[in-house]
Amino acid sequence: MRGLLLSLGAVVLAFIAAPLLIVVPMSFSSAASLEFPPPGWTTAYYGAFFGDARWTQPTINSILIALAVAVLTMAMVTPATFALVRHRFAGKSTINLLLMLPLAVPHIVIAIGYYAYLSDLRLLQTFPGVILAHTALSVPMAFLVLSASLKGFDRSLERAAMSLGASPAATFRHVTLPVLWPGFAAAALFAFIQSFDETVVALFVSGRDSMTLPRKMFDSIRTTADPVIAVVSTLLFFTVAALVILPMLWRSFSRSRS
Repeated sequence: MRGLLLSLGAVVLAFIAAPLLIVVPMSFSSAASLEFPPPGWTTAYYGAFFGDARWTQPTINSILIALAVAVLTMAMVTPATFALVRHRFAGKSTINLLLMLPLAVPHIVIAIGYYAYLSDLRLLQTFPGVILAHTALSVPMAFLVLSASLKGFDRSLERAAMSLGASPAATFRHVTLPVLWPGFAAAALFAFIQSFDETVVALFVSGRDSMTLPRKMFDSIRTTADPVIAVVSTLLFFTVAALVILPMLWRSFSRSRS
């Protein structure tokens, strides 16, 4: 049984890693289009990415939009999570269901709705419009992560702080937040990644000035199959890998010193 599970795990891992074995070499290819195996090797397309505003500007747009989405999502999710996890009130289950709806509704349906709604508000193809749309998509994941952290929190720590005279705000700032900061950080990171990687809604609500990197990649592969796409994919993979691996290394280093 164990051998079967290990074999299944190896197959899944190979399936996940297979695209990387194609995309990363293609980013160093000398071919004029997406071609595998590469006929030659060059870093010219990396220079083309960093030196072309048609690629760097959508990248900057995506980073700024994702940061705004992470901040706005946490500002909305934090009080909602505390209310839904710690209190009982009428309509609680309905609100919980509404928060989870974006996970159940196909993105194409959501995109069409946002297109009509943001158009009426004159926010279509604007940064605020993209931020609002991405925030609605990021709320469910951030809520799930933060609620899981909050459910495991020992409230006796808060009671002890308040029994010593700390106000609710001071208790949250000096007790709750330091204990739950990994949950807050993980929720904000999920919101950032959700926004940065989102493509379908961005195709409907973003415009020329607010174009995101995933939309630029979609437009490029649809029209020219620009090899720079392989460069972007490679950079995104190693960036995400660094965001995952570096915190793990930091925790291991902190444990070794303690």
